[in-house]
Amino acid sequence: MELSVYNIKGEVTDKKVTLDDSIFGIEPNDHVIWLDVKQYMANRRQGTHKSKERSEIAGSTRKLIRQKGSGGARRGDIKSPVLVGGGRVFGPKPRDYSFKVNKKVKALARKSALSLKAKNNAIVVVEDFTFDTPKTKQFVELTKNLQLADKKLLFILPNQNKNVYLSARNLGGINVVTASDINTYKIMDCASLVMMESSVAVIDNLFKA
Repeated sequence: MELSVYNIKGEVTDKKVTLDDSIFGIEPNDHVIWLDVKQYMANRRQGTHKSKERSEIAGSTRKLIRQKGSGGARRGDIKSPVLVGGGRVFGPKPRDYSFKVNKKVKALARKSALSLKAKNNAIVVVEDFTFDTPKTKQFVELTKNLQLADKKLLFILPNQNKNVYLSARNLGGINVVTASDINTYKIMDCASLVMMESSVAVIDNLFKA
């Protein structure tokens, strides 16, 4: 697949980039995309939720009513789960939600996500650029020039660029990552991918390594 390269003014240049069909042109596998996104979200969970069981609540252990004859449910002390303010039965405990996904599955998931964006014509390639100083106004102007304003975007840089990152940091709905740090969740969680021209080669090397 060939894409035209735009400059930061939103104008089409005479340059073109070729997207590798083995990365951007495969048949997307929905299941591995779901699996990789599920793992990403599970790994982000703190797992520190906790509720107290009856043995952890402060209170008297005196039996409040007799076992039989009251007509109500049998219960013991004031910490019983059947009473308001009592312990919780089988409540949540701290746990680790993370799980393993094989490297080949993760690679297939990322390629499937990239192919899905290519299939939907949701990839824009821009000439390599940088800002002299962090300037949010310049970044907003760039998105307007590319006719991508008010869309959820993922900007993919070939390497770390502090000024570009800081320029986009305060803008909602815009993520800036390096090509080596792309993941399935971030690719799927945007309306369009905006890649710097050099990022294409980095992604090619990443999946062919």
